[in-house]
Amino acid sequence: MAAAREIKAREMIDAGDDDAVEVAKRHLVQPWPYAGSVGAEARALIGEGDGIYITDASGKRLIDGPAGMWCINVGHRREELARVMYDQAMALSYNTPWYTMNAPSAELARRIADAAPGDLSHTFFTTGGSSAVETALRFMQFYNNVRGRPEKKLILSRGGAYHGSTYLSASLNGRPRDRDWMDGADELVVKLSSPNPFRRPQGMSVPAFTDFLVDQFRDTVARVGADRIGAFVGEPVQASGGVVVPPDGYLKRIREICRENDILYVSDEVVTGFGRLGHVFASGDVFGIDPDMITFAKGVTSGYFPLGGVIISERLLEELRRSNHPDALFGHGLTYTSHPIGCAVALKNLDLLEDGVLQHAREIAPYFQARLKTLEELPLVGEVRGVGLMACVECVADRESKDPLQLDKDVGKRIDAHCHELGLLVRPLINMCVMSPPLIISREQVDDMVAILREGISRTMDDLRKEGVWRG
Repeated sequence: MAAAREIKAREMIDAGDDDAVEVAKRHLVQPWPYAGSVGAEARALIGEGDGIYITDASGKRLIDGPAGMWCINVGHRREELARVMYDQAMALSYNTPWYTMNAPSAELARRIADAAPGDLSHTFFTTGGSSAVETALRFMQFYNNVRGRPEKKLILSRGGAYHGSTYLSASLNGRPRDRDWMDGADELVVKLSSPNPFRRPQGMSVPAFTDFLVDQFRDTVARVGADRIGAFVGEPVQASGGVVVPPDGYLKRIREICRENDILYVSDEVVTGFGRLGHVFASGDVFGIDPDMITFAKGVTSGYFPLGGVIISERLLEELRRSNHPDALFGHGLTYTSHPIGCAVALKNLDLLEDGVLQHAREIAPYFQARLKTLEELPLVGEVRGVGLMACVECVADRESKDPLQLDKDVGKRIDAHCHELGLLVRPLINMCVMSPPLIISREQVDDMVAILREGISRTMDDLRKEGVWRG
């Protein structure tokens, strides 16, 4: 029976993609589905990847514009990472983290501590970004319970944020539509404004907007009570919210308010960590802050194996060790915590990053941003913004009102469809296109990417005019 199933699987792969599409429609539940198509849809089938490229079911070669999901940092088909997976699986495929450990996880924790800012010294490994944020929040709750402050549990988050899909992490999300039909721990979360300069009140300068954000944060702490707020969780750059780069100095000022009020600052670097901004971590090297915890995932293995984690301040751990509750149990763990294969892959991935990929990312980032910025010449484009090798092209119906195409919320999907036809995969987000290619992208490949995106937007403008949706 097993042999028959294996033959059938091989036949599906060899026979082409029609079988896979039909099987998916019958048996596969896709992430983020709509009720009208849940369990009955198939999405674009990808056959293989190589460098910055992927190949779809028809054999079309596409630039992987989103690098998978912000994660294929060193590119597809890196033999070094594949060999590490094989070698580690043959040596030790798994060990229970409840009463044993493995060497790759210990070594990876040491190297992460070496790269982290401030006194961040210890890592708890998870399976991805959602479980990393969930772990950070549960640790905050445990920390305050042990310290005799059971009421200090509220979490500050922001509009436009995305922190995961587990119950607590998803409760922090502030993007449109994420929570329309989903429940969350709303009683634990206090929402603040998004730090998006493009969407600041009309007539307000960027420095004044920064002051507004900081004042709002300080006023919220005073109104809610610092004795009730356990943590602030924030992405250095709001990634899935549209690559929102905060105003200069904003994060430092928020960090200072957190320190003054004994509020744990959790920097969510699931996207920005491991090279996306040219450094292992962006919190210290790019934004000059030293959080109490940093969450990470995605680029830590360049997407080759599911792995994430949270790095914790030595100060917090020392306070727990000195408490008068030495028997208090942090009752939290995952079957795949500190997975030996994932940690081994992450170690080799870190080697690749430090052996030239990070430097290349820093060198090519200004060119990447400048070339994308030229798309603001197109009347449909309201703003191109970004930092490092992550950027967002935001489309608007009218530049004065910054109307995000109220008549056509799926303009990003239209652009993506045209770009797919032309050889580029785009990450469409309602009226935005997000670009975060593998860090190994060359100048010539950046030129190709921007040229295709320009043509895709131009074709979309033509479509919108013909349909009477937009005049331009």
